[in-house]
Amino acid sequence: MARDGAITVFVEVKERRGTSHGEGFESVTSSKRRRILGAARVYAARHGLSESPLRFDVISIDWQAGSPRVRHDRDAFSADG
Repeated sequence: MARDGAITVFVEVKERRGTSHGEGFESVTSSKRRRILGAARVYAARHGLSESPLRFDVISIDWQAGSPRVRHDRDAFSADG
C-alpha cells in the first residue's frame, strides 16, 4: 500500500526470470484482481480509508539477458472489478 496525495494505492509486484509463462503483468488475471480487490477493501475498512479513492497499480520486473526491464502500469484495473 502506498499513498499518492489523497489516493490510496495498492501495488502488485511481479517478477519473471523468463518468458515461458509470459510477462509479469500478464499474471495479474481477473481471479488475482478479485483477490487483490477483496484484500484492499478489508484493509481500507480496517484503517478508516473506505472513503478514500483507491488505485491499483501493477509493477512487473522482467529479466532479459541478465538485465531487469521494469514496467509500471498505473491504474492497471479499477475497484469496480
